[in-house]
Amino acid sequence: MASRDLTKAKAKWCEHAERYDDMVKEMTSLISLSSKDEPLDEEERNLLSVAYKNVVGSRRSSWRVLNAKLGEDLKDRQKVVCETMKRRVETELQTLCGDILKLLNENLIPNPENVAAKIFFLKMKGDYHRYMVEICSETAPHRAALIKNAENAYQEALDIANDKLPPTSPIRLGLALNYSVFFYEIKASPTEACDLAKKSFDEAIEGLEGVPEDVYKDSTLIMQLLRDNLTLWKSELEDDEEEQEDN
Repeated sequence: MASRDLTKAKAKWCEHAERYDDMVKEMTSLISLSSKDEPLDEEERNLLSVAYKNVVGSRRSSWRVLNAKLGEDLKDRQKVVCETMKRRVETELQTLCGDILKLLNENLIPNPENVAAKIFFLKMKGDYHRYMVEICSETAPHRAALIKNAENAYQEALDIANDKLPPTSPIRLGLALNYSVFFYEIKASPTEACDLAKKSFDEAIEGLEGVPEDVYKDSTLIMQLLRDNLTLWKSELEDDEEEQEDN
């Protein structure tokens, strides 16, 4: 136990120092120290999420910048440099996503602390498959499998959340937020995205009364993001409908 506590403490210091690659290493070690009798608790799950969110998030940002640059009118030498950097970032992203997905499939999803933990891990599984889809070309042979794996993970998590968690649960709302983004950005299905976002928002609104203050704050923050996305997506749907009518 002392070793596990020490590893957790190291992970926290990595977070304070914004050394997220080191934080990933500590959390990987911590997972190896956990057992069926003592799976990751809520604090440890959040540390794992923070570690991977930052190491992957920084590379997703780099990839978007490089991908946008390749759309510009670059000189041949500039294009070669940009393409080389982009491939390097893609390799790093694929490795990191593969690492966390391996941990999720082999260690975390089969051995959750509770129902909320299982939903949390399934959501992560959907997220990291989604991030891998983002860097795939439309013609990549494995793209369809990645999309299917992401959707299966999100849907399994949503089925459990709808059955076991209240509509105001931040975990359930966060899942709905990310799953709706998946529908919109990956599956190019704004109708499904809007339906899920609206249903989740409306159900949460009805149950907000009497929710504890700390939960209320987290829930309403995610609800605001759901509403913002819903407003944007509905506006774009209406614009598309107007264009079709004009044509």
